[in-house]
Amino acid sequence: MTGLANLAATLAVHPHVTGKRDIDTVCSALGLGQDTPGRPGDDAAALPDGDGWHLLATEGFMNDFVADAPWFAGWCAVMVNASDIAAMGGRATALTNALWAPDAATAAEILRGMAEASAAYGIPIVGGHSNLRTDRPQLAASMFGHARALITSFDARPGDVLVAAIDLRGSYAGDSDNFPAFLGVDPARLRGDLALLPDLAESGLVHAGKDISQGGIAGTALMLAECSGTGIEIDVDKIPRPDGTALDRWMTTFPSFGFLLAARPADVPAVLARFAARDIAAAAIGRVKAGSTVALCDDTVRATLWDHGARRYLGLAPRKEPADA
Repeated sequence: MTGLANLAATLAVHPHVTGKRDIDTVCSALGLGQDTPGRPGDDAAALPDGDGWHLLATEGFMNDFVADAPWFAGWCAVMVNASDIAAMGGRATALTNALWAPDAATAAEILRGMAEASAAYGIPIVGGHSNLRTDRPQLAASMFGHARALITSFDARPGDVLVAAIDLRGSYAGDSDNFPAFLGVDPARLRGDLALLPDLAESGLVHAGKDISQGGIAGTALMLAECSGTGIEIDVDKIPRPDGTALDRWMTTFPSFGFLLAARPADVPAVLARFAARDIAAAAIGRVKAGSTVALCDDTVRATLWDHGARRYLGLAPRKEPADA
């Protein structure tokens, strides 16, 4: 087995990648699919409102993460939702949260993180739920936004170029796979960077994509491929990554600013130029193809990571038209 085949096999069973399969379980239990309101599988629910779309995103956080890194968890309640709204081509408008903690002292750092991120991103916290008499800290948050043009998980087409845009001006948070690039950064830069996404959508340069989430580049590409009913081929040598970072770790890293975007070949230079103007690393890293396989490749080897036609991932692939009787 080649090194690339080993990498593909390792990623296919990595907890960050397989963890996304929980979405299949939940959507199946609720009877949700691509044709239900909000279209589960996208980074946020999109509801038509006449002159665009209302957007609603929600994030919940692992209890251990909230307990071990309360300020960071509070910041992420804002940042991760803001990224989801931007990934849809939207602009965030407000946040609500649900917070549980044993006491006010435990909650204080979580709330400080949320308040500081709210100020940095310019997104007001407008309400929520709180309980300071529980046995452990827990946190979830929802964000509202609006889009005039959508970037969706469902519209990648064969022939599109896959672009990765990732802010590499950060570092790993300890031994975790989180890669924050927001610490000590001018809030104006954070806001301007996120504004790139709705600008790209409204200019018609990008029509499909997702933010790079806990599944990393590997899981995010797989979600995009299945939801769009396509295959994706990723050239691992083209992926922007920090110097000295192992490829296997980077493929499952959760960057604070990272997106996989599908664009027409003729539009790729303009897309890359938009990110370069803000010193964000961006590159064409692959192709959207007909079929159902997500594969890794280099100059000589191609290795299948997952075939969502043979083994469902989110379970949100487009429904096939019934064959004529």
